[in-house]
Amino acid sequence: VGLHIKSQRRSCRIAGKTSNLSLNVVESIHNVKCLSAIGCVCCRRDNVEERYSLTDQIRRSSRSVCANFAEGWRKRRYQAAFTAKLNDSEAEAAETQIWITFAVKCNYLDVTLGREIYATYNQILGGLVKMINNSSIWTLK
Repeated sequence: VGLHIKSQRRSCRIAGKTSNLSLNVVESIHNVKCLSAIGCVCCRRDNVEERYSLTDQIRRSSRSVCANFAEGWRKRRYQAAFTAKLNDSEAEAAETQIWITFAVKCNYLDVTLGREIYATYNQILGGLVKMINNSSIWTLK
């Protein structure tokens, strides 16, 4: 697999506006996905250490979603602190989705179960984003 990231400046249209990017974002994402696929080839199903590492990442990021939400909930007196913790929770939920995707791609997790978990995290992310966008109604006065 030939991987390369072009560092030349490109013009990109986003939301009707033209902006210059130092990297082509789409290419970068594609290259990251290719690198992760290579990682899965290197981490065969019988590699206990790799499987444990992936399981540990999923465990830590999924617990962090709940922990950051709980911490933010107790900081509702301060809208900025509340929103910051919700943002942290959102990021951890997205990270968990990535680890679930890797687990499915590496055949550590059944595709059906992976999709179910991924969909659940989409619902969680949707709720978090709504709370972030409307944080003023959640904060204590």
